[in-house]
Amino acid sequence: MQTAKIAVAQFCGGPSVSMNLSTCTRLMRMASSQGAKLVFFPEASDFIGNPPEEALTLVSPINDSTKEVDGEFLKGICKEAKELGIGCSIGVHEQSPFKDRLYNTHVLINAQGEITSTYRKIHLFDVDIANGPRLMESSNTVAGDRIVPPVSTPIGKIGLGICYDLRFPEMALALRKQGAEVLTYPSAFTIKTGEAHWEVLLRSRAIETQCYVVAAAQVGRHSEKRVSYGHAMIVDPWGVVCARCGDGEDIAVAEVNQSTLERIRSEMPVLGHRRDDIFS
Repeated sequence: MQTAKIAVAQFCGGPSVSMNLSTCTRLMRMASSQGAKLVFFPEASDFIGNPPEEALTLVSPINDSTKEVDGEFLKGICKEAKELGIGCSIGVHEQSPFKDRLYNTHVLINAQGEITSTYRKIHLFDVDIANGPRLMESSNTVAGDRIVPPVSTPIGKIGLGICYDLRFPEMALALRKQGAEVLTYPSAFTIKTGEAHWEVLLRSRAIETQCYVVAAAQVGRHSEKRVSYGHAMIVDPWGVVCARCGDGEDIAVAEVNQSTLERIRSEMPVLGHRRDDIFS
């Protein structure tokens, strides 16, 4: 497909799985009504802000070989995707082999409601921000151990990342070298880091990889201690922001144009100019 519409979503998730599912399915219907072939949702779309001990009771495993799921949230998203005939990228929590920690997982679902790929976040957000939050993701999350090859979809080959992965250009370049045409980062950026770095990082990843970059985002106050920046957006391979969400719950729609991507890569073939003989 040379040109296809996509939608990026943002909303303020909370501790209730059923309420977050209702929000996501409503936004899926909005995206579908605007002609989107695939809708992108934030990190932790299933729940956010819950105490760690409660979070561990809400997660389900995803079978790596069969991609079968057990759990209200993903089953509901897959069902809605099939009914609408729309693909979906979404961040969720997943049961891990460790009793005290879980995975932060990015799931890609096709228009038939089938899970086609899962990626577990490899870079965990362990930071103590001056005049900001102290967040130690590794205290309740298991890091993934690999990047996932880009997945062929009706909008192009999608490379999967999650939030903090955005800060690591090596990962984005590795996905580009494997054929990625769209990079996606479902996120929940803090206010302080979002104001300083969010758009700059997204546009940088787009420019250096010559990929579309799609970043859905959590927005607003989830709990007493946690607030997310929002500003979900779609960036084209030239680094131009071609769609962005407003304040609060929202979706934004833009076109992914294969000929635009090919032209940019042809006119400025930076991947072929990389001196991998000197650095890798």
